[in-house]
Amino acid sequence: MNRTSQVLLSGVCGLVAGCLLVFHFYDPLGSASQSNVTEEPQPLYWVAPMDSKFRRDTPGKSPMGMDLVPVFASDRGNNEQGVVSLSSGMINTLGVRTSPAERRSLEQTIHAYGTIMMADDQMVHIHPRVSGWIDQLMVNTDGEQVSADQALYSLYSPELVNAQQELLLALGRDNQALLSAARDRLRALNISDSLIRQIELDRTVRQNITFRSPQAGVIGGLSIRQGFYVQPGTTLMSIGSLESVWVDLELFERQLPFLTEGMQADMSLDYLPGQTWKGDLIFVDPMLNMPMRTVTARLRVDNPDRLLKPGMFASVSLTAPSSEPALIVPIEAVIRTGQSDRVVLALGEGRFQSVSVRLGRRSSTEIEILAGLEAGSRVVTSAQFLLDSESASEQALDRLSAMQPSRTTQPSLPSAMVEGLIVSVDSSQRQLVIDRGPVVKWNRPSATVEFSMAPALNPSEWMAGDQVQFVFVIDQGEFRIEFIEAIEAAQDVRGGLSSD
Repeated sequence: MNRTSQVLLSGVCGLVAGCLLVFHFYDPLGSASQSNVTEEPQPLYWVAPMDSKFRRDTPGKSPMGMDLVPVFASDRGNNEQGVVSLSSGMINTLGVRTSPAERRSLEQTIHAYGTIMMADDQMVHIHPRVSGWIDQLMVNTDGEQVSADQALYSLYSPELVNAQQELLLALGRDNQALLSAARDRLRALNISDSLIRQIELDRTVRQNITFRSPQAGVIGGLSIRQGFYVQPGTTLMSIGSLESVWVDLELFERQLPFLTEGMQADMSLDYLPGQTWKGDLIFVDPMLNMPMRTVTARLRVDNPDRLLKPGMFASVSLTAPSSEPALIVPIEAVIRTGQSDRVVLALGEGRFQSVSVRLGRRSSTEIEILAGLEAGSRVVTSAQFLLDSESASEQALDRLSAMQPSRTTQPSLPSAMVEGLIVSVDSSQRQLVIDRGPVVKWNRPSATVEFSMAPALNPSEWMAGDQVQFVFVIDQGEFRIEFIEAIEAAQDVRGGLSSD
């Protein structure tokens, strides 16, 4: 073999060897590529920030016009039940805010509207103690101001005439026992001592007796006119003092723990802006208004200038005194349901967990935690719509966590979200046959497929005919469901809102 042939043969051998090495070491889906996929997992689906039930397989817009947020299939890698992990980017996107649970006094300022009323304990009702006729009426209308000892009406009564004659008869006989009895009878008939002395001095019987006001105030309930016949059962009028007034408030039953008699109140009126009055809480009704679920509380407010008039509306602020220290969180941090009350704890490093709590008193901005939380814990005060997407369910966060694949699922496995109709259920084999819809992101048409179920799922919860939404992965040729839920409620929210 000549030298040229040897060189040519050596070149061919080298080329073949090089090709063999390239094919031996080059793997388009090899470890490096797999490592990159593992380090950068793809989102399972995208969710609307304001409605976690609105999910899509591809990025897009929510019905409210907001960018959808990716949800990743992260490896939970721990045994904490109900713990949800979020990336720092998602936390910033959702605007998650937290607040510490603090042990301090729960203070409350109660704002309410009240009605000014005449104080009943300063009201006098005028009744005659004998039968007779109103000879002259000195007051004419309700609301008329009268002073103490002002004449109100004069009365002709045969009984009063007889009582005066008995007094004069006792005087004529100089019988002290009869005189004392006659005086007592006139006093019992509401005749003043000054008038009795005047009768004794001039020894004259008065046919008409004038009765006077026992106090200064305002006439109310005037039910007589001149010439009326009256008797002891007749209410002639009432006289109410305006030196101080009552203010009746309607308060909610949840505000009752903050009410104590004697607490201070500030009151203002729209028709006198800038002026305030001080009052004291003097009464809290022990009975609740059942239809309204409110209770009546009453203030006493001094009214020396007579500016406060019965029937006016007033704005009142009651400042409850400081209570014993308690564990306090912002009221917006509490998720209240029919079965339980919960808060979402911020555990740090993007981890969140829902815990049940027992609630105590609450103010307009804060609420007392009796059990289930420790001082210093941080609770989520915003973005609970994602962290606890179904606040009416006792296990809302566990369901949210269940949307993530199990620990055995590798983040690099292809996954998709789709809706479908369950055709059959085989609980013993943990398999569902589902007539699924198209997988848009893979350009796959609708098909009837047999799916296995992840260990965390219970196939016996489902039956043929159920409309479901589910996330599945493809693992070594097997289609495995990682999350599944009924879509009736979701359809009510999403139906017709999006065509993504």
